[in-house]
Amino acid sequence: MRNLTLLFLLCLSFFGTAQTVTEPKNNPAEWSKDYEPFKIVGNLYYVGTYDLASYLIVTDKGNILINTGLADSYSTIKKNIEKFGFKYKDIKILTLTQAHYDHMGAMAQIKKETGAKLYVDEKDAAELKSGGKSDYEMGKYGVTFEPVHPDFLLKNNAKIKLGNTVLTLLHHPGHTKGSCSFLFETKEGNKNYKVLIANLPSIIIDHKFSDVKKYPTIQKDYGYTFEAMKKINFDVWVASHASQFDLHKKRKEGDSYNPKLFMDKENYFKRLKDLENDYLEKVKEDSAKK
Repeated sequence: MRNLTLLFLLCLSFFGTAQTVTEPKNNPAEWSKDYEPFKIVGNLYYVGTYDLASYLIVTDKGNILINTGLADSYSTIKKNIEKFGFKYKDIKILTLTQAHYDHMGAMAQIKKETGAKLYVDEKDAAELKSGGKSDYEMGKYGVTFEPVHPDFLLKNNAKIKLGNTVLTLLHHPGHTKGSCSFLFETKEGNKNYKVLIANLPSIIIDHKFSDVKKYPTIQKDYGYTFEAMKKINFDVWVASHASQFDLHKKRKEGDSYNPKLFMDKENYFKRLKDLENDYLEKVKEDSAKK
């Protein structure tokens, strides 16, 4: 009888603390729109939706998936992986560029189904565990994605190794506390490419940096990230959103394989400069209000 009572109390405690996931509505239609998957370069493939980028890195020991879009991106990602003839269950490692619902929505489901290990920047661990509720800005919407517990917490320049591929995590905080980019090398024929999967540091608050009590180092972190991202050496680059690297201006569905489309460093540095100008303007405004 005592055991039954204890079990009842545990169940009551669980259901009393369980929280409903409420993904924000009225998102851009492009976030959920299907998009034909394609090979970017070497062992890197685009398997996301029209705008929410998900990347599959294929290795000889299984595959790595970066970002999972919204919750409804699940079917698109799975379908896109299988279109190439790859097995969905061959995903061995999951990781992400930022802990927001538009990149985390299907993460928990994919992790459960594949048994993949989740590697994250340590500064985003709390947001993953809270389903986004602890985020300094997006937390106002409550739990926006199914909470998920990471298997490995990483620092700047940490390595994620699988088979013949080594990803280097680059800590680029600001957009979230643990926003990050990834750098790795791939090969096509006799040519090697250094690939950057960039998390561009856009600003999502409409008030002063000093008002963000949940993230007191936000201004400093953005400043660090802009300087760090200017110094990255790469050949090919893509980003967390297709629109951020002008995917649909460069490529139409059905176009032939062409890595040169994604070698436009000029566009990368222009995007970065525009975002830095937004940041410097905000710093200036903040200073004037003190």
